[in-house]
Amino acid sequence: MSDTETGLHLHDSDLAPGDERADGREIAEGIRGYLVGLGLATLITVVAFIVSGTSLVWQPSIPIALVVLAIAQMGIHLVFFLHITTGAESLNNMLALMFGLLIVVLLIVGSLWIMTHLNHNMMPIERIIQMQH
Repeated sequence: MSDTETGLHLHDSDLAPGDERADGREIAEGIRGYLVGLGLATLITVVAFIVSGTSLVWQPSIPIALVVLAIAQMGIHLVFFLHITTGAESLNNMLALMFGLLIVVLLIVGSLWIMTHLNHNMMPIERIIQMQH
């Protein structure tokens, strides 16, 4: 139960996001934004299926087209559903997103580095067999 439901009246600055009152116009704008995002995400998904299943696109360029569509899909989700923009009010969201991307990149690069150097650092199988005898 939030503070506004229990009858405590705090300053407007003490309200958490989502606790402030919204009028009908704001709700309609929010729903319209979600519907636009849903339409764009659905359109990109349909285009990706069409690109991958037909011969309309030059075959070697299909993976590149799918990567571009995937990046566009991620952008739509970030803007329309997660509300991450470049505005001053979403600076913390942007910092959290950048930190998460840094962690993902470090994990991928570290994993690839370990996998490429794995054979170099391992003992040859002949030496392992000699040690067992």
